[in-house]
Amino acid sequence: MSKQQFKFSNGVIIYPVLMLLAVWLVFWYQTTVDYGIKSYGIRPQKVEGLLGVFTSPFLHGDLNHLYNNSFPLLILSLALFYFYNKIAWKVLGFGVLLSGFLTWLIGSSGNHIGASGLIYVLFSFIFFKGIFAKHYRLIALSLVVIFIYGSMIWYVFPIKQGMSWEGHLGGLITGLLFALLFKNKIAKPERYAWQQPEYNEEDDPFMKHFDENGNFIESLPEEAIDQEIETEQSTQINYIFKKKDD
Repeated sequence: MSKQQFKFSNGVIIYPVLMLLAVWLVFWYQTTVDYGIKSYGIRPQKVEGLLGVFTSPFLHGDLNHLYNNSFPLLILSLALFYFYNKIAWKVLGFGVLLSGFLTWLIGSSGNHIGASGLIYVLFSFIFFKGIFAKHYRLIALSLVVIFIYGSMIWYVFPIKQGMSWEGHLGGLITGLLFALLFKNKIAKPERYAWQQPEYNEEDDPFMKHFDENGNFIESLPEEAIDQEIETEQSTQINYIFKKKDD
């Protein structure tokens, strides 16, 4: 079992913060030095538009666009590096490429920019991966993600003018594909002492106070009580006093 699963490291915070900082620095350069770089987004079905697959996540239309993308990008990337640290860079790197290419392939005419495609990759991957893993922590993470960002699902449809729903859809599809592709790379926590193979939960008196659903049972069933009594009797010490004859 890997000792790196579900363990905090400096990279969990540093890498997402550096990514976000890079996006903000590019926006600063775009607004103060060369506004023309904004045109280097994804231009569907045009060969020169393929360059945007690499550059579009760093380009944003305005400050409001950047602000709306910053928090989801930071939170979801933090979750990615914490729970899926071994494959985090693969999800990010290939996620940008595949979601960008899908946007180029299915997108309508225009200049598609913004980190929202990558955000949808992270959202989709974390949600579906947790469901496929069937591990309670990852399922809980999936539920948290869908609770906070569940409304994002509507924006994979053309419901808002000027929004790249094709980029969102490409990101959603990419995240689902990665969740299936990395199906066997399921993060699980380290085994604690009571989770070792030689440990028998049925013989633990304390664990007998919990039912199959994890609920605490104040009064044990008679069978379990009898077993405890037998255990106590087996270790009981008897003292025999013999009276000495005069």
